[in-house]
Amino acid sequence: MALLSVKNLQIEIKTRAGVAPVIDDLSFDLEAGESLSFVGESGCGKSMTALALMGLLPEGVGSVAAGSITFDGEELTTATETRLREIRGNDISMIFQEPMTSLNPLFTIGEQIAEVLRAHQNLSRKAAWNQAIELLDAVRIPNAKARVNDYPFQMSGGQRQRVMIAIALACQPKILIADEPTTALDVTVQAQIFDLLQDMRRQTDSSIILITHDMGAVAEMAERMIVMYAGRKAELGPVEDVIANPRHPYTAGLISCVPHILSTLTEEREKLVEVPGIVPPLNDFGKDSCLFASRCQQAQAQCLEARPPEIEFGPEHQSACWRAQEL
Repeated sequence: MALLSVKNLQIEIKTRAGVAPVIDDLSFDLEAGESLSFVGESGCGKSMTALALMGLLPEGVGSVAAGSITFDGEELTTATETRLREIRGNDISMIFQEPMTSLNPLFTIGEQIAEVLRAHQNLSRKAAWNQAIELLDAVRIPNAKARVNDYPFQMSGGQRQRVMIAIALACQPKILIADEPTTALDVTVQAQIFDLLQDMRRQTDSSIILITHDMGAVAEMAERMIVMYAGRKAELGPVEDVIANPRHPYTAGLISCVPHILSTLTEEREKLVEVPGIVPPLNDFGKDSCLFASRCQQAQAQCLEARPPEIEFGPEHQSACWRAQEL
């Protein structure tokens, strides 16, 4: 049985123009110890999926309209808030995009890590503080005994992100969700953060869900990937298979934007090709058609008239495209 199983998930949010299905019929499984990535442009529903898994959809605005989220055999969509608080941070943790807005500027780094340990592990103040130092050391922050007394503003962006990783891993969760964990960091620090996440995953045997718009990060970090577009799953499969043989025009477009991925697929230097247009507005998300058709150079009449089915290319590779067999 999969550690996490999402079936036919539909998430709706309220907008000025009415209710929009920001996530539309999403299904996937996550195995213990697996690394799965969600990739797509901003506004495709990646972060909203993560918030639903954490039970953190904005109250009064977003809600699960249909489907199920099963974690370790337990249904989360009907769980009480008390139960969700027990799971959050303890069994499922999340690293948010911007650590400066996630860390409290009024408390030291050590106090914020220790708070998580005391809340979920029932540790004494001293034990939690000592564990906080060990966690800072584990995420490779130099001179952890001294830095544990620092406030967030005293740390660099990369160090703050390491602190967020330490907090997320404090209780050795079964699932770690990393939502754009290297946003606004330079390429050297990005590589260090990805290496750190890989090391932590191997040491704790946690499963990782990586949310990103960077296909290069997917190629480096994940075993399987889900390409999201306009709230729907466009393609799913093993990373190597999808990158080498994309079966959806949107996936092919994302790959064509990353030069070092192209260079591994062909000996000749490829020309970078942008994906024209933008993601459609939320109120178009529920339409019974291919939502990528307006941006697709291979679209035909059928794409504008009906929603494409998920076509199987082997046991693990799926694509929702009418012309997937031809790609």
